[in-house]
Amino acid sequence: MNKRILISGASFAGLATAYWMNKRGYDVTVVEIASGLKQGGTPVNIRENTVDIVKRMGLLDQIRDHQIHMELTEFKNADDVTEKSEIREPLDDNEYEIERDTLLHMMYDAVKNDVKFVFSDSITYLEENNDRVEVVFKSGQQGSYDLVFGCDGIHSIVRKLYFGEEAEFSHFLKTYFSITIVDKLLIRENTTQMYNEPGKTVMVNAYNGKTDIVLCFSSDHEIPYDYRNEQQQREIIIEQFAGMNWRVPELLEEVKNSPPFYFDKLCQMKMPSWTKGRIALVGDAGYCASPAAGMGGSLAIDGAAALADAFEQHQDNVELAFQTYNDNFHPFIEEVQETAAMMVEFLIPQTEEAIRERNAQ
Repeated sequence: MNKRILISGASFAGLATAYWMNKRGYDVTVVEIASGLKQGGTPVNIRENTVDIVKRMGLLDQIRDHQIHMELTEFKNADDVTEKSEIREPLDDNEYEIERDTLLHMMYDAVKNDVKFVFSDSITYLEENNDRVEVVFKSGQQGSYDLVFGCDGIHSIVRKLYFGEEAEFSHFLKTYFSITIVDKLLIRENTTQMYNEPGKTVMVNAYNGKTDIVLCFSSDHEIPYDYRNEQQQREIIIEQFAGMNWRVPELLEEVKNSPPFYFDKLCQMKMPSWTKGRIALVGDAGYCASPAAGMGGSLAIDGAAALADAFEQHQDNVELAFQTYNDNFHPFIEEVQETAAMMVEFLIPQTEEAIRERNAQ
């Protein structure tokens, strides 16, 4: 059909949207501010509706071949004594857990020969004009597109330029977190260990010869920081967790020295509509449920498929497709966001009594 689509962001939402819109015959370009695919992050759960979607994408066999089998969760006290231990039952036949980067590269490989990728660039200006969207890029390049999709995360530039400032839609869950991936085993493989002090959580996940260090802390107020300044973010984490017990001093040394590192607030994006004119948002840019949901990757994949299915249902009528995307997907997102908000209390108990009570259950 020779219609041109621009997608901002090359993570799960962007890659999945690129896959489906390319399948529908659109000429797809993906622009990504990073110099390549963004590495790092906790494993992705593939279950329920997402399984059917990745099967339609031809990825299910690969996911099955690379799945992770976590076996045990241990809740530790300051003396490294296990207060509670939970055996992780094998996942159902129709449920999978896979490394984030492994899945990301699978999805990239599925589209790289059919979709144009522009790395180290980003959108700086958008204007809709006569059924086209005129775009200016940071590099100085310009382009004209039939549709633009913002798949660029909670700090989405597309949302900022066309829907409004982040603060209008972001609901802070009074929590910050970081993820550091260490290329060695710090605990037994296929095990998760969790340690808490009031308002702080340390979680360590070991699988495939590597270890995720996840650090979370509560904050009644948002902390001002530059979300592109990694050194500043590391300093915030180190200051917050200094003086804690258990293995925290050792883990902080790993955080200081081990890339990749990711830090951000736990928040949810709540918008009355994810579409406006010829522009739509997919994934965290429109409906982040927060990492507490454990569904960031799968929600992005689900959302891209919901959008594509709406285009198919309405034979590429943009207005009707966008309306169906909003109407059909909103109830599911609202349910997930409500559950995720409740999970924060379980993950980060606020008192010593609450920690002991949880660990004794």
